Amino acid sequence: MADSGSFKERLLGLQGNLLNFAYQLTTSRETAQDLVQDTTLKVLDNESKYVDNVNFKGWVFTIMRNIFINNYRRQVRSATVVDTTEDLYHLNLSQESGLSTPEGSFAAKEISEAIKNFTDEYRVPFSMYIAGYKYNEIADKMGLPLGTVKSRIFFARKRLQALLKDYR
Repeated sequence: MADSGSFKERLLGLQGNLLNFAYQLTTSRETAQDLVQDTTLKVLDNESKYVDNVNFKGWVFTIMRNIFINNYRRQVRSATVVDTTEDLYHLNLSQESGLSTPEGSFAAKEISEAIKNFTDEYRVPFSMYIAGYKYNEIADKMGLPLGTVKSRIFFARKRLQALLKDYR
């Protein structure tokens, strides 16, 4: 381990780089500054774990990235709604699909009709893609090259957009 003075000097020398990296991760100035501060504290707390022959800048940036990921996961977990009602009332509430409005059901019918009018070579892969199949699964089921499936789905999507341009 290097002496404590050079360790802290190197860490202080990275503060500008850390702030830039933190801003790229968070896109918020205040959150980026908080992330730099958290990273600096964690690096100082773990100074004894640093080995001299390891890339110091890479080590510090890895600590920052890990803190960011952990904070993000913590935010996602805290934002997850857990339905603790006896009969799962909140989970059983109907979700708004947009089809309950006259405009929504009309649009869905028009989209379905437009897709039905495609030739089989475009309709089948496009319908399978919408149903949740992955490109390679569609290619296997249809016995086509992957690139052909991708291009057919692309052209079907473009054609659908052109037919339904009034909805944009």
